[in-house]
Amino acid sequence: MENAAKNFYRHFYMKSSGYIPSKPLNSSLFPGDFFQIQNGEIIVLGNIYHNNVIAPGEKEIDYGFKLNPIGWSFGEGVQKPYSGRGSGTDPISGEFEFNKQILTFDKKGSFIFHADAPEAVKITNWNELQQELIIRLTQTYFSFRELYVVTEVVSAAEWNLIIAGAENAEVEISGEADSFGLSNLFSHHSSKVVQSRDIDCYYREKKRKPCFFKAKKLAVREEKTDTLTTYITAQIQEQNQWANNFFDFNFEASEMYMPYSTEYNSLNILDMLPANELNPNTALQYFKWADTSLNDVEKLFTANV
Repeated sequence: MENAAKNFYRHFYMKSSGYIPSKPLNSSLFPGDFFQIQNGEIIVLGNIYHNNVIAPGEKEIDYGFKLNPIGWSFGEGVQKPYSGRGSGTDPISGEFEFNKQILTFDKKGSFIFHADAPEAVKITNWNELQQELIIRLTQTYFSFRELYVVTEVVSAAEWNLIIAGAENAEVEISGEADSFGLSNLFSHHSSKVVQSRDIDCYYREKKRKPCFFKAKKLAVREEKTDTLTTYITAQIQEQNQWANNFFDFNFEASEMYMPYSTEYNSLNILDMLPANELNPNTALQYFKWADTSLNDVEKLFTANV
């Protein structure tokens, strides 16, 4: 069954110009964290500063970079069929008024999100660090072949999220009857969910946790991938001919199966390199850093079989 949050993650990446929510949603990531995506989860393995991959003197961080809040309030498939005021009686304070709103969701995965005062913290000298990081993370300190490094994180004064778990899900929200207006009830500090139906998740984070990030991913240079793929393809063709002569059996396989190059690209093609071919002196010829994409968001919802 498709995870209901997948739709939110995809929209978030596109609406926020490339930021990705952490997974789990309430977890924190910090600039310099390096991680892999395993079985649909972000597995943090260390931090380039904490693990001394980068010396303290090489650290250049920009703090308090304010982002446009307009780009951090969006939704998909959400309707507001009712907004109004109600009244009640408190045994101590007597009668009181409150605002009330009902949100309905068109389908599973429909959502509404809002963040107040988003601010970014980012590595500002990434261009100066990136080549040395390749050498240190793949050769001298570690031997990674797949890796992400967090380059920027975002926190908010407060953020709210509701994701529907089924078609026609519904939430009733109430809040103080002041002058803020019914249109902003979902994001108001006084609002609370009174009742709900078929909601997959509801988050309300009131601390500045770095729950959203941008990252660079380790990638093999295309020219090396093409060269290795061509070499492997030629080796398989030769192997097919050799097999027909070597084994004392008629396999009747004059045209043996040849994998497509895209299938080779899904493998770690560097495993086919001769011993010692990949070393600190050649690492930059094979690796580069690439921006994360929707394919990486997809990995967060792909479990290993």
